[in-house]
Amino acid sequence: PLVTSFTGKYGSVQYYVKAILERPAAPDQSVQTDLQVISHIDVSSPALLTPVLRSQEKMVGCWFFTSGPVSLSAKIERKGYCNGEAIPIYAEIENCSSRLIVPKAAIFQTQTYLASGKTKTFRQMVANVRGNHIASGSTDTWNGKTLKIPPVSPSILNCCIIRVEYSLAVYIHIPGAKKLMIEMPLVIGTIPCIGFSSRNSSITSQFSMDMSWLALTMPEHPEAPPNYADVVSEEEFSRHVPAYPLPIDCEEQLCCPVFAYIQEFRFQPPPLYSEIDPHPTDVEEIQPVSFML
Repeated sequence: PLVTSFTGKYGSVQYYVKAILERPAAPDQSVQTDLQVISHIDVSSPALLTPVLRSQEKMVGCWFFTSGPVSLSAKIERKGYCNGEAIPIYAEIENCSSRLIVPKAAIFQTQTYLASGKTKTFRQMVANVRGNHIASGSTDTWNGKTLKIPPVSPSILNCCIIRVEYSLAVYIHIPGAKKLMIEMPLVIGTIPCIGFSSRNSSITSQFSMDMSWLALTMPEHPEAPPNYADVVSEEEFSRHVPAYPLPIDCEEQLCCPVFAYIQEFRFQPPPLYSEIDPHPTDVEEIQPVSFML
């Protein structure tokens, strides 16, 4: 399959379609159109559904002046995710040192370029999250702390000149010492995993439950609107409508605004639909009335 279109720090993968018109007695003419190609990665594949677990420990101090170890273990439910998804991170941090530490997590993108027997690498952080400070002799636990994936290019793993790889790093910032880091491989795909976690199914059921009220409020056969002949009596109607059209003076019409000739009606508002017989037997016809402005 074709490699996904990509533009990076030191190289790119681009596609275009070019059409050439060959003419015997004139120069050739050509047009060119760029294309965007996406090589789909399904994160529902068994290799990307396996959980990833890492753990590491570090002794804080210098030479013989050690203050104690700092241990970290982290886990993610699966290896493959898509743009816009939130990665739940499960971690346990134990601080047996005498320093105040801060746990953090980040998503790193690594671009690798291979050409002419040489390799060049570019690494950048695309998203990060920070935890609370952990005092000396204390522990902290992340029970699904989320890190949302921003809009990034999918992973490129099947190209011989450019590779785009991702990793989730959970690390501990230790003042005055090297940070303790755990990196877990991550694959950014294009086809999301449907129905993987129970959280997604619970959200779907909750949405269906919240939308159930809509079916209860919508009647199967809506009632017909009332007849205005039943709302306004003939006596009140004749009291507001003149028996013959009013004469219009052209000179006066130029001097006065046109809104001055609009009749002012003070009919009562129509009654509620519940007050009208939903099955009327006789419908009275109302003759249309024209008004001259």
